[in-house]
Amino acid sequence: MSHGAPTVHPVPSMGAEDVVVSADGTVFTGTEDGVVWAVDATTGSVRRVADTGGRPLGLELMPDGDLLVCDARRGLLRLDPGSGEVTVLLDRVDGRPMQFCNNAAVAADGTIWFSDSSLHFGVEQWKDDFVQDTRTGRLLRRDPDGTVTVVLTGLAFANGVALAADESYVAVAETRGRTVVRLWLTGPRAGERDHLVTGLPGYPDNISRGSDGLVWVTIASPVDPLVERLGSAPMVLRRAVTRIPEALQPKPKRSIRVQAYADDGRLVHDLDLAAPASGPGYHMVTGVREHDGRVWLGSLHEPSVAVVDLA
Repeated sequence: MSHGAPTVHPVPSMGAEDVVVSADGTVFTGTEDGVVWAVDATTGSVRRVADTGGRPLGLELMPDGDLLVCDARRGLLRLDPGSGEVTVLLDRVDGRPMQFCNNAAVAADGTIWFSDSSLHFGVEQWKDDFVQDTRTGRLLRRDPDGTVTVVLTGLAFANGVALAADESYVAVAETRGRTVVRLWLTGPRAGERDHLVTGLPGYPDNISRGSDGLVWVTIASPVDPLVERLGSAPMVLRRAVTRIPEALQPKPKRSIRVQAYADDGRLVHDLDLAAPASGPGYHMVTGVREHDGRVWLGSLHEPSVAVVDLA
């Protein structure tokens, strides 16, 4: 379903990768210089909240109103949006530093489900993991008492994380696999793993549960036939591709697309958005958050967040 162009709200730095909306409607995003910004949804005015000293990616709200920041370089952080104080919750798993803390979902009791995209590559080399298809992504859980458990391994670039509205399952996007994997947490299927959706029309990045109860999925880039063909190539060839000059490597195609799925895997919304008329247009949506009928977007490659009305 095609919509008009989103309204774009600039922020002072590049790479507003994710978005989260607080109870009072404030929109938070983090940029590549390490700064977390607060955007006023009505006026578009921007306030600097804090500097994480790393690279903030996924953002979530904690039950007490603090922000949870998945920092690709520093791990899981707690950020007080009032004072700007940053606390490291977790930066190592089993004694090893996390390579690529990416996205999270927070349960009502404060349990944090989060992704570590790769055991081999950090955020600067995300394309290397993507093309080489290392399948070393993980989904982890941090309990309120600080205990950390590795829940799923072998994921093809583990990325976005979302919990069902009733917390009956946790979902994690596999960017390289073009799927959203689901792990059942309660009920007769507890402990079982299946898929919320497979065969996505492109590569998913962050996912989130909207205020509508749906799981929203970003489609950061359409399917790339070259990348798909490389998937079945020998590893030596896949490694070689990541060593060729940047200008010749596969690039994400320009698009603005997000989808929303019900708990039964049914596609409810497919927003294929037009680029804004001015300038080259917003592209590569990596963050999405539905809040009261409005869909907020973040992008790894834009110095701005964007919003579109669902109605």
